[in-house]
Amino acid sequence: MDNENALEKDVISLLDEEGKEHEFEIADAVEMDGQEYMALIPLYDHPEDSLEDSGELVILRVSEDLDEDGDQFLEAIEDEEEYDRVAELFMGRLEEYFDFEEEDEEED
Repeated sequence: MDNENALEKDVISLLDEEGKEHEFEIADAVEMDGQEYMALIPLYDHPEDSLEDSGELVILRVSEDLDEDGDQFLEAIEDEEEYDRVAELFMGRLEEYFDFEEEDEEED
């Protein structure tokens, strides 16, 4: 494998609700229960912006529906149980590359 290919990242651009474009590196993709998911890492134009980032992975579901152009799209995972199961799966797969911290759940 040559070094140029080893350093290339799989990058995608996503639009937020306000139409602003954000770039993400694809950290991993996995299938669970017949559904595809992606773990993404935010990319920044300015290095100082990355210092302010919490370093959290963004986990999204690959929609089974198609957009108006006939392409699949990524969507938020609304179901907390589904999200937790997928996050745990990604954490197990990526623990060699990332240091994960468990968040303390605050009870009201």
